[in-house]
Amino acid sequence: MPLGSLRVFLAVAQNLNFTRAADQLGVTAGAASLQIKALEEYLGRPLLRRDGREVSLTVEGRKLLPRVAQALEDLEQALDDSRNVRSSRTLRISLLASFLNKWLMPRLPDFNTAYPDLRLSLVTSNDLVDFVRSEQDAAIRMGTGTWTTLVREKILDEWLVPVCAPALFKKHGFADNADQMRRYTLIHGADEPWSLWTHSNRFDDDYSPPGDGMIFDDSAATIGAAKMAQGIALVRWSLVADEVRSGDLVVAGRRPLANSGSYWFVYPKRNRVLPDIAAFQSWFKKQAAQFPPPPGA
Repeated sequence: MPLGSLRVFLAVAQNLNFTRAADQLGVTAGAASLQIKALEEYLGRPLLRRDGREVSLTVEGRKLLPRVAQALEDLEQALDDSRNVRSSRTLRISLLASFLNKWLMPRLPDFNTAYPDLRLSLVTSNDLVDFVRSEQDAAIRMGTGTWTTLVREKILDEWLVPVCAPALFKKHGFADNADQMRRYTLIHGADEPWSLWTHSNRFDDDYSPPGDGMIFDDSAATIGAAKMAQGIALVRWSLVADEVRSGDLVVAGRRPLANSGSYWFVYPKRNRVLPDIAAFQSWFKKQAAQFPPPPGA
């Protein structure tokens, strides 16, 4: 029986929800369902009961769950030991490229001063980390903390703010309602649609953000266009706080929107014993505590 089916069973059994389990594993809910079906056919007995969206464990499923969880943890431990990760002074962390470049990078000199003997290996990715197959020790991800098989701690909250160049703000002012927004050319980012801003600020029901501005699927490009006075952009506060502080950008909204996801530090349970994990986590929390929220938050 493929290892993947057991990992899917563990995720579904712990979440009791195919969608959440699939998101956690980086697969579709349909693919997760097929894996469970194949496992049940292999064992010749049902492991889950499905009643619409409700999922529950059968007697056989409840008996199997702790043994699968322990077996997978033992396997991760064996692979970890074979790579001699614990003897390494290189801490491997996966994180979003935008967060690395705009928030973490300016703070890394402080980390190097505090921990001169600890080398960081930072790998950027939007995908969930497979801690069994990859060499990553930990990850920084944006979400709601649903990764139930991992040790996880919320480190930094996030907000969405509209920003533009100072000259544009001087000309058009704030963008807190539909009339004010119409003064601007909108810069569209793939991850932060303008509809989030207009809905949170209760714009007129018949107002729809125009879609004729530039569209970027990269946060750095979106911010760059705003700095070049190409329009107004809705972006994550963590990515533009330094530009706002330096005066290159202005926050053009007086009611910042709390983002649905926060930044979490996550790692497999076996890495609890790594002192380097604890060192980075403590430093990360200290930096986050010193990071001010946007105006009006």
